[in-house]
Parts: sequence; structure tokens; C-alpha cells
Amino acid sequence: MSGTIEAVRGMRDVLPAEQWQARAVQRTLEATFEAYGYAPVDLPIIESRELYLRKLGEELAGKVYEFNFGGRDLALRPEWTASVLRAYVAHLQDQPLPLRLSYNGPVFRYERPHRHTYRQFTQVGVEIVGGPSPRADAEALALACAGLDATGVTGYQVLMGHVGVVRELLAQFGLTERTRDTLVWSLERMRKDGAAAVRAHLHERASAPPIELPPGLDEEQARAWLLRTLQAMEIDLSTGTRSLEQVVARLLRKLRGRDEHAAIDRALDVLERLVAIQGPASQALPALAALLEEQGLRAGALDEVRAILAMVAAHGIDPDRIDLDFGLGRGLHYYTGLIFEIADAGGTQLCGGGRYDDLVAALGGQKEVPAVGFAYGLERVVAAATAPLPPRRPLALVAPVTDEDYAYAQDVAHRLRERGLAASVDVRGRTLARNLSDAARRGARYVAIVGVEERTSRSVVWRDLERHDERRVSFDALGGEL
Repeated sequence: MSGTIEAVRGMRDVLPAEQWQARAVQRTLEATFEAYGYAPVDLPIIESRELYLRKLGEELAGKVYEFNFGGRDLALRPEWTASVLRAYVAHLQDQPLPLRLSYNGPVFRYERPHRHTYRQFTQVGVEIVGGPSPRADAEALALACAGLDATGVTGYQVLMGHVGVVRELLAQFGLTERTRDTLVWSLERMRKDGAAAVRAHLHERASAPPIELPPGLDEEQARAWLLRTLQAMEIDLSTGTRSLEQVVARLLRKLRGRDEHAAIDRALDVLERLVAIQGPASQALPALAALLEEQGLRAGALDEVRAILAMVAAHGIDPDRIDLDFGLGRGLHYYTGLIFEIADAGGTQLCGGGRYDDLVAALGGQKEVPAVGFAYGLERVVAAATAPLPPRRPLALVAPVTDEDYAYAQDVAHRLRERGLAASVDVRGRTLARNLSDAARRGARYVAIVGVEERTSRSVVWRDLERHDERRVSFDALGGEL
């Protein structure tokens, strides 16, 4: 094989200087979590494909690295929340609630690479399992801010929405649950492409076969009528992967969907105006209240929004840092309440999270358990962080003159490490001049030279490269002044 072997496109090599910075930021975030009482977990990178495709949503599901091995459909972890909740269901349901868990590790998404966006990146985050709103929501959002503060990120802004508000509004339009779900999941698409794109998609999906349901039938009567009609038309429903019941239910939804067109149009008109409401709570809440009054709608979940804001302020978070955005969707289907993102001063998203009260039950939990959490994109936080890095241990290069001096050189290196320095012993048998040059290139602060005289007297020739001085130091005193 010839040529240079490169990393897989969209992945990246993290070299020592950048890795030192990333590890320092990661440790700062983890120390912040620990100070709030969170316990770390580590989970497999490879999970069952079904775990992620059930609740991720179309956009993210299309970015999952999936494969079949040994007859099992598997996937590389695209995010942590589903994995943490899967582990909770499998191992931790007997633990007292709330359960505060933290994590860090790589995730994989087939994204188009651009600035600070990679196909393999690191998430660092938390989940509060068994923490109801509004207190746990406020804690999660405040903790996300505390971590950024600890890393020296300045000028960040919180964008906060609430999926419960949107669902409560849609429940008042007479739409099927499936249509309501589609509208909630289409909020980001509506912001990006406009309501017309979502309207066309919903009307196309609601198109039905040229059959009219007789009026006045309830659900059970309609199913029986439709089955008789299809059998009379001699349509074979036994082929394909769906059961007869599933086929009939799907056709019935399409027939019922014809009646939804007007309701869909009204709902989209309201959502289009809702998505446009964005800004400080002092402006956004009155604007939403005016929209609700005009449309004759109600949203009791707004009381929860107000309670979360009040409790976030109790954590000491400046209200000016928070903008409300009721069109925030984030592309994940498991959110049920609070949803938020945090961006740096340049608009790059650093963090995102929200509430997902249905996920434990969906993953096989014994009962419904409220949960909320968030995750940072570590690489993006590193790029925005300004806190000074912790100092590295000063590096000393121990240079044995000959092979006979090598064992004593190891004793010297061990002594230096005990005194808090990093110490490397020359393994290439360089000359003293070459070792001094190499030490300077590596940024070493000291060189300890050991030869026969030093072995005999239990000392070293100690050269300080920064101060440009050299002296003999006894082994016992070595490193004592550092």
C-alpha cells in the first residue's frame, strides 16, 4: 500500500495540543456536574438500531450509522439520551428518584461536515430521571449555563420553547394524533421552508382512495364497513408486511383525513404565527396571549413556562440571557415539554436539551417516569471557551550519557515524578547536544544529565532551559525547590 492513509471523511484526528484543551474543558464540565450531585455512567457505543429509530425523528434517523452484524440490526450511538434511559430501564428502576446521571463520550451522525460539525463528535451531558417540571427543568437549564460559565464561555444566549404548549394548542383543532405529531415534528421545517411546504406534505398524506365512508359511522362500524367493501372489490390484503388490521386502519386514517384539510389549514395558520413569536419573555408571553385570545384558544402549559422562568431566575440566571421561541423543535420526537438550546455570541449552538416524560415507558419501563436533560457538543464548547487552561506539569528530560547510566536515569525520573514533574528518559541514545536540542523543541523546562560521576555521587547535572543556568543537585534534594 502506498500513499498516506487518511481518516474517514467527516471524522477527524485530535492531536495532542487540541486534546489537552478538550480534556481540560471536559474535566471542568464534569466537575460542575459533580458539584450538583450527578453520578457518571458509561454506556456502549453500539446499540440496537431500534432504540434510536423509534423516537429520533426522520431528520436524525436518516443520519444514523446503521449496520447488520450476526443477524442483528445495530447502530453507532447518535446521541446519549435514549441510551441512558435504556440503561435506566435495564438496571436502575429500583433506585430512589430523582436519579441524576452524567455522561461523556463520542456520538456519530452522518452530517455534512462544516465548521465545528463532525461526523464523530463528543457529547457531555446529564439526565435527571424522575425529576418533574418545573423544578427539574429549571435545574437542567441552570446547570447548562453553569457549565458554560465555568469554562469561560461569554455572551451565550438561551433559546427556550415548550412542546407542551404546541401540543395543547393542536389538541383544540380536532386533528388526529398522527397529524398532531407530524405538525409538532415539522416546526423546524416550517421555520426553514414555510408553512406551505408542511401543508403540501400533510394534504398529500391525507389523500385517500376513491371510496366515500357512509356518514354517521363510529370507528368500529367504519372499520367493518371498509373491510367488507375491500373484500367485495376482491382486493387481496394478505400480501406485504402489514397485517390485515394495520392495512384497514391505515386506509381508514386516509379516509378520515379528508375531513382534516380545513382543520390542518387553520392549525398551520396559527402555528406559522406561533413560530414567529420569539424574544424576551416580557415580549413573547404577551404576544402569545394575544394570539390565543384572537383565535379563541387556551394553553395552560404557559403557566409551566412562567414557573420554569421564575425558578431559573432563582438559580441566579440573568433573564436577559433567555429568549422564548415557541417554534423550537430540535428534530427529536421524544420531547414532551421544555426544550432549549444555548448558542454562543456568534450563533453557534453549544448545547441543547429538554423534557421527555414518555421515553421511559416507551423503552419498556415499569411505569411512566418524568425526565429531563441536556448535552453539550464538546468540540463547540472548546472553541468558545476562554477560561485559562490548567498548567501542565513541567517536563524534564533525563539524559543518560551511556547505557550503564540508564538504570540510574530511571531512578532520577521516578524521583522527579514523585515531586510533581513530568519526566521522560531518552531512549534513543542521543548525544548531550542532541538531547538539549530535542528538549527545547518539545518545550521541556529541564534537562537532568546523568553519567558515571553522577551515578557515583548520587547527583545530577540539572539544567534549567528557561533560566539558562546549570548546577549540580543531589538526588535527595532533586525537585525539592520546584
